[in-house]
Amino acid sequence: MIAFTLRRCARWTGRLLALASLGIATLHAQTPTELKVIPLSAGIHLIKAEVAQRDAERAQGLMYRTSLGENQGMLFLFENDTVQCMWMKNTLIGLSVAFMGPDGRVINVEDMDPQTETTHCAKQPARYALEMNRGWFAKHGVKNGALISGLPQPAR
Repeated sequence: MIAFTLRRCARWTGRLLALASLGIATLHAQTPTELKVIPLSAGIHLIKAEVAQRDAERAQGLMYRTSLGENQGMLFLFENDTVQCMWMKNTLIGLSVAFMGPDGRVINVEDMDPQTETTHCAKQPARYALEMNRGWFAKHGVKNGALISGLPQPAR
């Protein structure tokens, strides 16, 4: 009888812990970190970009988001010009990423599938990466060499 009760208690404890961790993940998913939002432009196209410039902000990125506005995105700001790579772990929406040099010129654009760990990298050292809804850059004619204006300088 005691063994049966202990097993039942252990089972319920495991279930409660699983539900609690799910609740924490759901809460985390619904409350993204408040990031600074800045205006950017790609030619005549205006963009509202959340700025991820700290390691933790860049690591979180757009994970767990279920949608992104038509002209909204996330700008990843890096301290140094290096070959940057992105992935879509825990990212629920399809995105495109434009890698840019320190002058704001697009180096290359990559389309990324949701919830994958495939890496998508800049073809040369980049200072910035801008994630938008998948296909946004193609839809708006933003190609390699295009200028993204309004980019902030990294904090030193």
